[in-house]
Amino acid sequence: MADGVLEVTLLGQNVNSYGAEFGDRSAFGKLLRGCGEIEGLERVRFTSPHPRDFTDDVVDAMAQTPNVMPSLHMPLQSGSDRILKAMRRAYRRDRYLAILDRVRASIPDAAITTDIIVGFPGETEDDFAGTLELVRRARFAGAFTFRYSIRPGTPAATMDDQVPAEVVQERYERLTALVEETTYAENQKLAGTAVEVLVAEGEGRKDAATHRMSGRARDHRLVHFTPDQTVPRPGDVVTVTVTRGAPHYLLSDAVPLSVRRTRAGDAWEAAAASAPVSAAPVSAAPVSAAAPVLLGMPARHPAG
Repeated sequence: MADGVLEVTLLGQNVNSYGAEFGDRSAFGKLLRGCGEIEGLERVRFTSPHPRDFTDDVVDAMAQTPNVMPSLHMPLQSGSDRILKAMRRAYRRDRYLAILDRVRASIPDAAITTDIIVGFPGETEDDFAGTLELVRRARFAGAFTFRYSIRPGTPAATMDDQVPAEVVQERYERLTALVEETTYAENQKLAGTAVEVLVAEGEGRKDAATHRMSGRARDHRLVHFTPDQTVPRPGDVVTVTVTRGAPHYLLSDAVPLSVRRTRAGDAWEAAAASAPVSAAPVSAAPVSAAAPVLLGMPARHPAG
């Protein structure tokens, strides 16, 4: 392991492509279990496996490998089988929900996030209602939500029944409101529990004003906490008690239960110490807690 690396992220498409190339559809499960044997690697997070390749072996590997995070990003796109077919997706809603049920049966505290597109050509109110119903049932911990807009050169751009922009916007607002309601309810359930936070730099935009620090829990939820008299560094691990949940994060105003200094924190401190005085604050490359945010974030609002 590279000095200071505590967490890695595996991309499902890359791992599954590798497995297909070498004729091994169980590559993902094998890789996850192999990561569990790496000394010093505390967190393994993977994202966006194709539902077709998300087998029982992969779920078992998640549940049985201690350093695999209880975090799963499983793109949905739509809760309508008709729209999924139009999108040329190889899965259907029943298969998708069966995967979520299997994950929660093996990993009850799993935080599951997703991607959803609103207003794909031909989407009716009934199709959209199916998406809303699935969101309620799935109890997502977070979702990246997108409004469909025409992209020249794509097959969807020339499809019939393009949904009017004002209809797309109205459905989008209903979806994001439901996602916030769902994520808020899920985060509130964690009030009073202890969570282990990998401290990261730049996760909390208001940290300086609120005198807090921020990082990611083991399920990758964003956590803002009060360091009190402790002095954790980005890369260190802090255990805190959740005071309350919000739609996009967990908050702890209690005194930290413990602070564990790590090699990642040492790497950040060494990088900060060697930086020129006039330079901007340095984020240590080895601290993977600053990876792209896929969980606990507000819905995206892409242009168009």
